[in-house]
Amino acid sequence: MKKSSGAKRPERPPEATGPHGDRKPSGAKKGAPGLMLNNKDRCEAAADVLRIEARTIEGLIQHLGKAFDEAVGLILACEGTVILTGMGKAGLVGAKISATMASTGTPSIALHPTEAMHGDLGRIRPDDVVCVLSNSGETAEITALLPHIRRIGACVIAMTAAPDSSLGRFADCVLELGQVDEACPMGLAPTASTSAMMALGDALAMVVLGERDFDREDYARYHPKGSLGRRLMKVSQIMRTGRALPLVELGATVLDVVLANKKTEGRPGAALVLDEAGLLCGIFTDGDLRRLLEKGDPSRLKDAVENYMGKDPITISPDLLVEDAERILRQHKIDQLAVVDDGGRVCGLIDVQDLLETHLS
Repeated sequence: MKKSSGAKRPERPPEATGPHGDRKPSGAKKGAPGLMLNNKDRCEAAADVLRIEARTIEGLIQHLGKAFDEAVGLILACEGTVILTGMGKAGLVGAKISATMASTGTPSIALHPTEAMHGDLGRIRPDDVVCVLSNSGETAEITALLPHIRRIGACVIAMTAAPDSSLGRFADCVLELGQVDEACPMGLAPTASTSAMMALGDALAMVVLGERDFDREDYARYHPKGSLGRRLMKVSQIMRTGRALPLVELGATVLDVVLANKKTEGRPGAALVLDEAGLLCGIFTDGDLRRLLEKGDPSRLKDAVENYMGKDPITISPDLLVEDAERILRQHKIDQLAVVDDGGRVCGLIDVQDLLETHLS
């Protein structure tokens, strides 16, 4: 067994503590707060950052003009893909702008400039528009990429604070950020510049969206999951049909309806009553049954359902959005809605439970 050398391990210095015995953050430096906060409290310093970024974004307005109009035109006319690229933080902003465009009807991808030089240039086609983000316009990875984009033949939109930079001179269209003073105390970390890029990219995407034939239903198609996607689903996607749809004809007894509901998948809280032509003429709900039984005369179960059904049921179209169906249920304080086509024929049934299963309520 190896013997101990007998040397003592150096004692660790006691951990620094605050005035109340709490541990100080490990990264805190003695006497450092003045360096980062300039003798301001934290909230005041944060407010300064927000003011700088807000001023920078507001300053973009004066640079909107012919170039912005041209950029919108280039994207609308693009028969390929709008590609966003940038290095570092600008690249991350570009990825977000690309995601916004893709979700609002403009085919778009994000391309890392370094990966592009190692094979991903194959993602660019002559009918694409490449939007390049660089505050200085002189980022080495960007300037190296530009000649290859030109060789492929894609159009280039630049987003930069330096229109006379290598990027600005190269681009077909320049979206100028204007004078940018970073909110970083050292004036180095991309803060105001990336906020300006993000805001300008959002403006570009939203103006393009406004000029496309792109509506809420299209938006729902690209957002099938999450609360937003569920609210933008159509009624036809969640309504009860087939074996889950309880249908009875005029002349059926109340007991017939109760048995029909019992045999229906999902045990809905209502049955739809059809006339001889197969058109909706009424709805009989669990509430109607309860009110009937409260009268204390069980023989009424043998009465025709039309004596107790709702004869003017509220109906909706299968093309209506689910969020609109929810609003109608709440407005009329009911639990079921009959779904009918333009000819009045029954397509399905919406039960409040169906909305709960989509997590809308």
